[in-house]
Amino acid sequence: MHRVPEVIDTWFDSGSMPLAQWHYPFENQERFAEQFPADFISEAVDQTRGWFYTLHAISNLLFGQQAYRNCLVLGLVLDDQGRKMSKSLGNVVSPWDVLEVYGADAMRWYLYTAALPWADKRFSVELVGESFRKFLLTLWNTYAFFVTYAIIDRYVPRQQAVPVARRSVLDRWILSELNVLVEAVDTGLASYDVTGSARRIAGFVDDLSNWYVRRSRRRFWKSEHDADKAAAYATLYECLTTLAGLLAPFTPFVAEEMYQNLVRSAGREAPESVHLTRFPVADTGLVDRELMADMRLAMRIVSLGHAARNKAGLKVRQPLAEAVVRLRTPAERERLQRFLALIAGELNVKGLRTVPDESELVTYQVRPDPGILGRRYGPLFPKIRAEALARSAGLAPILRAGRPVTLTVDSQEIELRPEEVQVQLAEKEGYSVAEEGGYVVGVSTALTEALRREGLAREVVRRLQVMRKDADLRIEEPIETYFQATGELRQVLEEWAGYIGQETLS
Repeated sequence: MHRVPEVIDTWFDSGSMPLAQWHYPFENQERFAEQFPADFISEAVDQTRGWFYTLHAISNLLFGQQAYRNCLVLGLVLDDQGRKMSKSLGNVVSPWDVLEVYGADAMRWYLYTAALPWADKRFSVELVGESFRKFLLTLWNTYAFFVTYAIIDRYVPRQQAVPVARRSVLDRWILSELNVLVEAVDTGLASYDVTGSARRIAGFVDDLSNWYVRRSRRRFWKSEHDADKAAAYATLYECLTTLAGLLAPFTPFVAEEMYQNLVRSAGREAPESVHLTRFPVADTGLVDRELMADMRLAMRIVSLGHAARNKAGLKVRQPLAEAVVRLRTPAERERLQRFLALIAGELNVKGLRTVPDESELVTYQVRPDPGILGRRYGPLFPKIRAEALARSAGLAPILRAGRPVTLTVDSQEIELRPEEVQVQLAEKEGYSVAEEGGYVVGVSTALTEALRREGLAREVVRRLQVMRKDADLRIEEPIETYFQATGELRQVLEEWAGYIGQETLS
């Protein structure tokens, strides 16, 4: 036995991979020519002086060109404290611990979305679990919602087609968002933006579940099989089947399960697997940018309305008399008109008004900063403060717009800049108010007896639904409900018997 003298750094063997995999040049010359140089390679950062380098080195020695066009470098996987995993520290996480609890797709999704590929990533069972709950569980619940009602109604895809132009504004909005998503993910993946593409999908799924499905629930619940119900089914079906295609490279098992149940079960002529289908293609004719912007505005108003409710400790189940909205421009007030009923329903208010200014909701107090103006003006500062407070109503809008104001105090002109004062908001009695970015939303906090009783009826419905679930009853299964109550609760049960019975199938 003797040492071969021609041996060099063994990493140069890895640099020969593009040739060796095809046994080139002894055979497969055409196949090699088709696939060389590679579109991209991917490995961790520790391969920089190894594989990344030797691939180019061998290729340039043999062919005078690079071996690959793009390189996606992966960062290191750290523990949940940000430390490098090592046996000596005892902080190594076995992938099997994650796979057995949350599955391979959950682990894939976390690694795609936790950070950009080249950034180091913290990793633990708990972090994967949090990602699982935020995305995969939300997606699966939305899918399960559709499947449950589709089985009850014996829905057959594409059997009762409703043209998109005749569908509700909510349907047209989510289909617009869907097609923008398809275009964005296709473009992102073409440029190797895995993290950005995955996060865009997560954002869409959140909107689909927490806005579209929540605002469309009654369309699926209702007994009549009209065009509106058919449109809701068709829209959600298209969203879910398109998501299965988009998710195939990210979460192959979940995507396959959705595809088999939604597509293959509806027609055996479909490709055998989602991984054998064409990647989704955007229908730009369904994209309505103005509708998308207006819906985002409506969602922002709803978010502020919920914040105002939370501040006052008013649960969403409790109906309120009204919500009052102050928008930034008259044009926005016009754009929001078609969503007033949707916003009122989401906030559970009997009425919704838009107002040109927030004067009926709040007052403002302008308080000069003593740390700045006190040092500058000394003994004159108390008079400046008093004058600013007295003129708060006129000064506050200017200062909130980022412009300075001028006061005359003891024949001296005083300029107050926005950063030198505090503009404090004070709610008027009877309203709870939330404000952000120039938008103001107030909800009425005064509860009449009628509103209070309706809120109690909704609470009864919630309790009964929990009892139904605990009894493992099917959602379409009618029940008989018995009650024993006195006083106000008995009045509520009798007054709202029809509503309670309808909501709980009693």
